[in-house]
Amino acid sequence: MDVFRTKDGPVRGRRVADGDVVAVLGVPYATPPFGAARFREPLPAEPWREVRRCTGYGPVAPQSAQLPGAPAWSPGDEDVLTLNVWTPADAAELPVLVWIHGGAYTFGSSAQPDFDGTVLARDGRVVVVTLNYRLGFEGFGHVPSAPANRGLLDQVAALRWVRDNIGAFGGDPGNVTVAGQSAGATSVACLMVMDRARGLFRRAIAHSAVGPCFSAALARDITARVAAAAGVPATEDGLAAASPKALVTASDDVVDTFRRDAASGHLHYDPVIYGPVVDGEVLPREPLTAVAAGAASDVDLLVCHTTQECWLMDAVGSGPGITTPDGLDRFAADFGLPEGLVAGYRELMPDAPVADIHLAVFGDLLFAEYSSRLAEAQARAGGPAYSSRFDRRRTGPGGEVRAWHCADVPFAFGNHTLPAVEFLIGGPPSPADHRLARSMVAAWAAFAATGEPGWQPLGTTGTGPVHVWAPDDTRDRPPLPDTRALWRDAEYRPLGL
Repeated sequence: MDVFRTKDGPVRGRRVADGDVVAVLGVPYATPPFGAARFREPLPAEPWREVRRCTGYGPVAPQSAQLPGAPAWSPGDEDVLTLNVWTPADAAELPVLVWIHGGAYTFGSSAQPDFDGTVLARDGRVVVVTLNYRLGFEGFGHVPSAPANRGLLDQVAALRWVRDNIGAFGGDPGNVTVAGQSAGATSVACLMVMDRARGLFRRAIAHSAVGPCFSAALARDITARVAAAAGVPATEDGLAAASPKALVTASDDVVDTFRRDAASGHLHYDPVIYGPVVDGEVLPREPLTAVAAGAASDVDLLVCHTTQECWLMDAVGSGPGITTPDGLDRFAADFGLPEGLVAGYRELMPDAPVADIHLAVFGDLLFAEYSSRLAEAQARAGGPAYSSRFDRRRTGPGGEVRAWHCADVPFAFGNHTLPAVEFLIGGPPSPADHRLARSMVAAWAAFAATGEPGWQPLGTTGTGPVHVWAPDDTRDRPPLPDTRALWRDAEYRPLGL
């Protein structure tokens, strides 16, 4: 019957993978966060008695984006706090992997094709959970007298649901790994150091964590701009009077203003206006600082980043292209990068155009360096930490296939054969790509089960092996420049305006 009895009520899923896996989709883990519940901590879901048919994804959170293969948000969709479970048909006390999607804290959902948990559940023998959470202003905008980081609080609520219910699906609530990529990876880092998430998971996987987090002052400044764009006061009542659609539209207007204004500092290049806020309560400290102080030393950590992160942003036109030395120098000044850092990249990449140097610096700034420091800080604090890089670079029909942002996720889920991910991976996969995917699925599954992905952890000095993910037919190519030493004097502090 494929009926599972949760504490809220019975749910029925559907068989996939020739019946080897049961997918249970769109299960509420909290009440819809609108009306009187808007801008509040998530509340428990309303229970039900009849068997609930859960064979389709729940509605996505308010956003203006529609990603390939995923549903769009429609105003009026309110039951956005749902999760999905994939479990082997014969599951019993299996490890659990909970996935938090990325999307600049503003777009995306668990319904993206590359997050389907079928292959990982079947081949990795894990119970896979993916979830939606509040995004944009609803999830991370500053609202006076309302809790900050509501999106993170939603994630905590989903993890509590897993603790209380995953046993019914054959999962072990005492062996939970929380995983994510990009904004989802930084969400994982935040959860590692949040008191409210303590004890809800024992392992963490962070792919392309992006940092640092927002300061409370920046969150207030962004709210003032969004409220002005929406034509409402920046008060709790004023913001509550604006519909979710109005705040999505106003947020897009603010982003567009930053993109067009070259004098808007770091937000001109990376106009992400929402994210976790170091508010001193929900998120007490910037995760990198808190991890370094030992706040998560009891959590096993696996970190990965890609070697050419920001080439994706360039390909989709999400940032201003920089093609002149003066523009590159201004970019470095706007981000407060150490003197000599850009010059160091020029020396390491003597034949590269300015645009490529910019993308290399930007990718390392946003993702690679922050991710690497996260793993190293965990190791120095005495916590188990494993470091890896995704470096699948190939020559495809359209030219060079980059190891760019998001390209690693379809391989780790085993979804690299889906047509919806061909843009990310540069066309149909090769036999070597299939072997790479099997290796990454096995590493995730082994880490979720035992805390060991298959290579040695970093030592307590923060140094040690960095595993490289690449197809086995390309390992003899020249390596990319090692730029880590250039970042020695760079600091990550909560962002201001």
